[in-house]
Amino acid sequence: MSDPQFPAPGGPQPYGSVPPLPRAPAPPPGAYSVPVGGHQNPVGGYQVPPQDPRPPRTTGLIAMLSALLAAVVSPVLAGVIGFQIGLQVSLEDLADPATGAVSPAALSPVRTQVLWLEVLFWSATAVGILALILGIIATARRRGRGMGISAIVLAAIGPVGFFVLFGVLLSVGNGMAFPGSI
Repeated sequence: MSDPQFPAPGGPQPYGSVPPLPRAPAPPPGAYSVPVGGHQNPVGGYQVPPQDPRPPRTTGLIAMLSALLAAVVSPVLAGVIGFQIGLQVSLEDLADPATGAVSPAALSPVRTQVLWLEVLFWSATAVGILALILGIIATARRRGRGMGISAIVLAAIGPVGFFVLFGVLLSVGNGMAFPGSI
């Protein structure tokens, strides 16, 4: 008979006991042997390689600030100037009734505002191009990548905002000054 303390390998096991593990087969002849404790790490163990310091994000910051200047501040100023022009010059006076062409002579009462609008347009264009270039550099060189991408997007949509805000506020000012013309 078998000992009750050690039942037969195929027989029923008492509750809570763990069956013995089968022995691993012997390796074939000529196989590489593994050290008993596994492969040992060199003295000192694994060390994390030193990381390069994070590059400064000033390029992205400069791109973002110049894009905000070109895409937010410039359209607001253009809208204010357009509102002033709309208060002083009727849109009906701008177009020649015979040809339908815009007459620059009709803008003579607001030539100062027109000059400031032109200066603002060209300076916003230069700052927007700077923001676009710096945004591309910041994105490519990982020097403020998120701000660089935002600067690229703002620099691209800035001219649309400039003309839309100028046109809307020009019409609003014109409608307030000349209510029967529109």
